[in-house]
Amino acid sequence: MKIAIITGSVRNNRDGSRVVKFTEKVARERGWEVTTIDPSVIELPLLQEMYKQMKEPAEKFRYIHNTFNDADGFIIVSAEYNHSVPPALKNLLDHFREEYFFKTSAIISYSSGPFGGVRAVEHLRAICSELRMPSIPTAMSVSKVHESIDENGDSVNGDYERRSKRFLDEFQWFLEAMKTQREKWRPY
Repeated sequence: MKIAIITGSVRNNRDGSRVVKFTEKVARERGWEVTTIDPSVIELPLLQEMYKQMKEPAEKFRYIHNTFNDADGFIIVSAEYNHSVPPALKNLLDHFREEYFFKTSAIISYSSGPFGGVRAVEHLRAICSELRMPSIPTAMSVSKVHESIDENGDSVNGDYERRSKRFLDEFQWFLEAMKTQREKWRPY
């Protein structure tokens, strides 16, 4: 399976880098081909036109388009900003559309507080649904991220490696089901 990991925080010294490393590691352990799209590295402008409207898209847009187009599914790693998603993540997602169609997504949220970004998950579910990449029913939330996952992407007590197994098993089931169905036909 080809998995695109999409991250959204562009803050300096962001804790999300820990969660992205963790996610890359557990996804690769399943034998998945992983590509991470990070807006802090790619530096997209604010949305003025979608990829499909661009006459001569810049290389960074073509790279994201090709990554998303080739992906079998998406893992979105999101912080919670003011009870919602980071603006850089929303901006990245909004630049594309058909690339997501009928591919599943899984959401990993995090925060420095005890709730692990669960409010961002609810907003992301609505966004993903509208983009035709429904999220799996289970989300994985990392609370007190700075204490839970170290700088190498390992959980401090092994708890998140254990929790990720069930989460990724569910994601894999949906990946396989939707890939099989996409190969048969698509509504549009």
